[in-house]
Amino acid sequence: MLEVKVVNLKRVKVDTLVVPVCEDHEIHTDNTLKSLIGAAKAFSEFKGKKGDVITLFEPSETRITRALFFGLGKAETLTGESFRAFAGKAVKSCINAGLPAMTLATPSAAELTINAETLFGTLMEGACLGNHIFDRYKMEKEKTPVKTVVLMATAAQKKAYSGLAKSVAAVCGASVMAREWVTTPSNDKRPEAFAELIQKAARTAGLKTRIMDDRWLEKQQFGAMLAVAQGSSAKPRLVTMEYTPKDAVKTVVLVGKGVTFDSGGINLKPSGSIETMKMDMSGAAAVAGTMMAVARLKPGIKVVGVMPLVENMPSGTAIRPGDIIRSYTGKTIEIGNTDAEGRLILIDAMAWAVKQYKPDTLIDLATLTGACVVALGEKIAGVFSKDPELAAGIVASGEKTHERCWRLPLPEDYKELLKNDFADLANVSSSRWGGAITAALFLSEFVGDTRWAHIDIAGPAWAKKASDYCGAGGTGFGVRLLCDWIGKL
Repeated sequence: MLEVKVVNLKRVKVDTLVVPVCEDHEIHTDNTLKSLIGAAKAFSEFKGKKGDVITLFEPSETRITRALFFGLGKAETLTGESFRAFAGKAVKSCINAGLPAMTLATPSAAELTINAETLFGTLMEGACLGNHIFDRYKMEKEKTPVKTVVLMATAAQKKAYSGLAKSVAAVCGASVMAREWVTTPSNDKRPEAFAELIQKAARTAGLKTRIMDDRWLEKQQFGAMLAVAQGSSAKPRLVTMEYTPKDAVKTVVLVGKGVTFDSGGINLKPSGSIETMKMDMSGAAAVAGTMMAVARLKPGIKVVGVMPLVENMPSGTAIRPGDIIRSYTGKTIEIGNTDAEGRLILIDAMAWAVKQYKPDTLIDLATLTGACVVALGEKIAGVFSKDPELAAGIVASGEKTHERCWRLPLPEDYKELLKNDFADLANVSSSRWGGAITAALFLSEFVGDTRWAHIDIAGPAWAKKASDYCGAGGTGFGVRLLCDWIGKL
């Protein structure tokens, strides 16, 4: 889909040219583009302000069929995210108009406060991510993705960034795959089916994949995970994906929460909270998507994805508040609320992964708490870690990818809220406040001394409405974040 080319606008025929324009500064150096922008700004309705859009057909002295101009606002406000959003808007505009290809007029980095690699990378990301249409359940396919996006470049830029196009396509393709899994309805991705979907995708990437069934989980004594799963007729699965390069000296394990539907169990979720609970496996989707990208990016470290998959349902066999269960580590837990199930499947998977792989770093992703959404809103994830450097690295990757994260505290004294009269721990806090913190502290009890971070993606994993480069539904949040973080190791 992505191509980086040298394009002479006076000689080459271009069906659709897309041009970003600032209201107060010329960000292009090509004389033909400058002339076209002048013609566009001659119209009163287009001045380059943010949100301004105009189309000119067959501009004179060119072989361009149509030129679409998008206003970006003032130059000093522009960031990588500005260009990511612009490219997403541009692709969506072409999709809506039924245009199969577009040529993007890349601005001159010298005229901006961002470097050329960031500029090309964010434009590519926005184009790839904005080109996703989820319509598999519709009889009539009303729209078609754009087939080709050409980024205009100098000869030197073409040489420098053609490889970047391949890596961006790999990461964004994996992010889109995660979106697809999240948006897929729960009846088509119950644990066994979701495990098979992951395995099928992994085969194409050459990843070593294992699916462990409920009998294996029983033998290994995954008591917490099995307790969550026992209320459903769908049996649980544990999926692992492994990327192991030669001479790898570091191992990173990624663990993703995979509740394919979360009814809340006996503590049934009310209307208004239950309708979108097909997305409660977003952590597992993000981990699987990251592994797909890792297989193509080929970093020099071993990366393992671990995904516990269950369905949390109410029935005559479901766990009850007041039940006491025994986790993989042997620690006992009294169930205070059956809707605090994600942490139960994570602790068994994390403790097993620590024992099995002895990772240098372990990161878990989970749509874990509504409390984190209350704290940070629907677009920012919470990061918890006792390692300041690890937390800072994740936050920095979030800034770069615009999969934003904010570090929240892990105060030791809050562990008092998880103490229980009858078991080693309670699965919920004795206080109604600070729920995201106490959930993270609960997880921390099961990783030992392993360098660990927990990312609560309850807010940004799902979009209620479409944005510039993401449709409504699953967002694939975490894939680009983790790929960027892994790339820096």
